Amino acid sequence: MATLQTISRLDVVFDASRTFFQHKMDQIRDAQAKRKVYRATFYELSALTDRDLNDLGIARSNIKRLSLEAAYGL
Repeated sequence: MATLQTISRLDVVFDASRTFFQHKMDQIRDAQAKRKVYRATFYELSALTDRDLNDLGIARSNIKRLSLEAAYGL
């Protein structure tokens, strides 16, 4: 016995909207993960003393740039 499955236009719209929203949610999760890396790097470097930063060869004014590079690859 053969089964016939029909796909209504409404099912196609629902599938397309699920795909669209899933893609947007993936983008949001990716942005949140990058922001988390940025914040962690920024706060860890900010917590170091000037002497520790000097030992690492990092100027305090470069902390933001280094954090952006770590998170976003800029």
